[in-house]
Amino acid sequence: MNINKINIPFLLQASVASFGTYFCMYAFRKPFSVATFEGIQFFHIDYKILLIIAQVIGYAFSKFIGIKVISELKSSKRVCYLLALIGVSEIALLFFALVPAPYNLFFMFLNGVPLGMIWGIVFSYVEGRKYTEILGVILCSSFIVSSGMVKSVGYFIMNSWGISAFWMPAITGLIFIIPLCFFAWLLERIPPPTAEDKRMKMKRFAMDAKSRKQVLYHFFVPITVLVFFYMFLTAFRDFRDNFTRELWDDIGYTEDASIYTTSELLIAIVVLVLLGGTFYIKNNLRALHAYHGVLLTGVLCILITTWCFQSGVMSGFYWMVLSGFGLYSCYVPFNCLFFDRFIAAFKLKGNAGFLIYIADAFGYLGSVIVLLYKNFGHPNLSWTSFFIYGSYVVSGIGVIAVLGSYYLLNKKKHHQTKYSIGYPIEYTNLENINEYNY
Repeated sequence: MNINKINIPFLLQASVASFGTYFCMYAFRKPFSVATFEGIQFFHIDYKILLIIAQVIGYAFSKFIGIKVISELKSSKRVCYLLALIGVSEIALLFFALVPAPYNLFFMFLNGVPLGMIWGIVFSYVEGRKYTEILGVILCSSFIVSSGMVKSVGYFIMNSWGISAFWMPAITGLIFIIPLCFFAWLLERIPPPTAEDKRMKMKRFAMDAKSRKQVLYHFFVPITVLVFFYMFLTAFRDFRDNFTRELWDDIGYTEDASIYTTSELLIAIVVLVLLGGTFYIKNNLRALHAYHGVLLTGVLCILITTWCFQSGVMSGFYWMVLSGFGLYSCYVPFNCLFFDRFIAAFKLKGNAGFLIYIADAFGYLGSVIVLLYKNFGHPNLSWTSFFIYGSYVVSGIGVIAVLGSYYLLNKKKHHQTKYSIGYPIEYTNLENINEYNY
């Protein structure tokens, strides 16, 4: 592709705006997890696990709501929704600091509810475009990098400013409010999709209840297979993210705040380069095939590096980085790129947000189940041992699910081509359907 044909100003603006907005969101979600809350228990459960469960339940609840809200979202309301949801999450953190434990668990739940909607709002600005692969990877790299960076900020606030673990999350959020407002303003100024965008990636539409049911009816089996895999993948990723300090401490990296940022930055760069290359695959079905290849590579990377670490062949640092690369190579496509190409390959009249939120809703539900399983099923198992066990489970399920999805979707596409079927939505009154983006 001729580099001169790439719209560099648009890419820069959209990349900075989407990356920056979602990066700042993490300052309201993840800093608390860098605190250990060591020695605090309620109901015979570690207090930190209770906090994570409370927030994840709120996040999962938000994802189920988002299946409807995000799929029906109109462009005129996006930025208002975004800022209002962030405001609610910060207020919840303030009450988390003011209300004594364990009663403040409710406010950690309340913090998670609005934040679960932010991804769908931000991605709605960049989906269905010629450059969605590039923008999507950059956007996804924000949650790889930001999680580590905001934890480093939170760690610094506690250790250098003497702020308690209970006030630290709210203080971290306050620091990021002004940058978030700036990036949200920049996001709102992104130009609408062009005629070329709509030709290459399909025009995107808001979806009513009928259209959502039709998508699920025609693709129920492959979607179920993918969501089942993603449920374990999200639980695995969330466990790694929430207990990253405990994992690094277990393998010898204690009292090193920079390790959270350094390791995730390396992963983000490699994942960005790998997935960004799919931008050059113009055929949507071939791109979908390529993503299956990426997913299979990712689960095999998790499997092989975990075995190498357990066998003593690989150091803890390289294991955390390489298994993290495998994890995010699978996790990132599901958050935007896979379903964006899925919509285009099967020529669906809808939006990727609907499918993303179905996957996310069950993904975070799985995360809650895994946390409870760890606490009640294996309370004495170390964080690292449990993570190793999870690596093998995710890898095994992943190999089967990816191969199954590849077969099922190819079969669907062959059937669609052979019989000239217009999957799966045929609106009887198309002019009454609101366009998703603009």
